[in-house]
Amino acid sequence: MAFKHSGHKSYLTSTMTDRFDCYYCRDNLHGKKYVKKDEKHVCTKCFNKLCANTCAECKRPIGADSKELHHKNRHWHEDCFRCAKCYKPLASEAFNARDDGKIMCGKCGSREDGNRCQGCYKVVMPGTQNVEYKNKVWHEECFTCFECKQPIRSQSFLTKGEDIYCAPCHDKKFAKKCFHCKQPITTGGISYQDQPWHSECFVCHTCHKSLAGARFTSHENNVYCVDCFKTDVAKKCHGCKNPITGFGHGTNVVNYEGFSWHEYCFNCKKCSLSLANKRFVINGDHIHCPDCAKKV
Repeated sequence: MAFKHSGHKSYLTSTMTDRFDCYYCRDNLHGKKYVKKDEKHVCTKCFNKLCANTCAECKRPIGADSKELHHKNRHWHEDCFRCAKCYKPLASEAFNARDDGKIMCGKCGSREDGNRCQGCYKVVMPGTQNVEYKNKVWHEECFTCFECKQPIRSQSFLTKGEDIYCAPCHDKKFAKKCFHCKQPITTGGISYQDQPWHSECFVCHTCHKSLAGARFTSHENNVYCVDCFKTDVAKKCHGCKNPITGFGHGTNVVNYEGFSWHEYCFNCKKCSLSLANKRFVINGDHIHCPDCAKKV
């Protein structure tokens, strides 16, 4: 808020022709200069020493011969009444009296009271390009990414604590990394064996078809679609000669001396009795139950 100071303040001084004494030192004031203050007649020496107001700026007494300015019970020498920022004399100018006691010219007061940039702490002047976020303001060029230090301007940004990041830097620093390509996963993605993957990176090891949302199986740290696993990886049943995939009808497998069978294929050749978890006899490429083996 702008004020006008209360004007110069001076005291009555005159020269005595009849005998008259100083109120304090009792010196005869006849023919001397004196000051009348509070109905008391005081020599200039005693006035300067005992009665003069103290300048709010230089902290020295404001003597009887000095021009004095005052505002709200504070006093200044005329030459001391200046803007606290630019030091412009304010004896005949409008000024701002701040809560911290500083006196400023109108221009400096406006700058001081304006919004301050959170980047450079300088005033954001009205009409300049700026960014507002959470009741704080930045010059546009001061609103920068914490990591790359580049102005964000109209780009999207993310925060981590009190720090602000452009989207690429945030992804690079904080996003999960794909287990396959080691690049940040910014959207979507899938999880397999507690590891994150891009959907486009989670593909069949053989045909490279995407496995996101599809049935698949793994072998020796590689993943395969069902068709490629059957064709290229799965063992062949010694009984039916079809791949043993673990999909579809029956998932249990019987292994014996380097051969494998679907559990439902591990039957006596003669009576078709299931021999899973039972005694059996191998006769060439065929298996028999003990009873049928005796008859062969």
